[in-house]
Amino acid sequence: MRHDPPGPTRRPVRQGVNRVGSPGVRDRRGRGLRSPLLPQVVPAHRSRSDAFDAVALEAFAEIDTRWHDELAGLDIAVDEIPRVLPRDPDSIQWPEEVTADGAVPLARLIPAGVDVRGAPTRAQIILFRRPLESRARRGADLLELVHEVLVQQVATHLGVDEDTVDRGPE
Repeated sequence: MRHDPPGPTRRPVRQGVNRVGSPGVRDRRGRGLRSPLLPQVVPAHRSRSDAFDAVALEAFAEIDTRWHDELAGLDIAVDEIPRVLPRDPDSIQWPEEVTADGAVPLARLIPAGVDVRGAPTRAQIILFRRPLESRARRGADLLELVHEVLVQQVATHLGVDEDTVDRGPE
């Protein structure tokens, strides 16, 4: 099994992170940061990745309320594009830890393990933002798709079927 090293665009899902160099911050001619281009209360202030992070958090919230104790060792992250190849490129067969739409992966589960330095790692679900956004535009469709993908990934992580994840532990 091949584990990809963390990519330059992979980031944990967090709220309230101000990224320097984001389109909402002005720094003309290298004289330092001026003022925001848009007020924070305007919906256009949030970048597409910030909006997707909010959708991912909302989609995971329902699952987390039902399975909080079982998911304590699981991290959710977002990557712009997938960095994983199919097991068999000719027939496009994905391992069970990858949720895909045909030839395009939408999410991947990396199980807990040990890194190259011998330190333990936590299990991680990586959502691929651009493939998910291209399949469902913003709003309820994107929320529903991200929730469905997260249900599949959590079911794989817990070793249960998807209906059980939706119903909750019994």
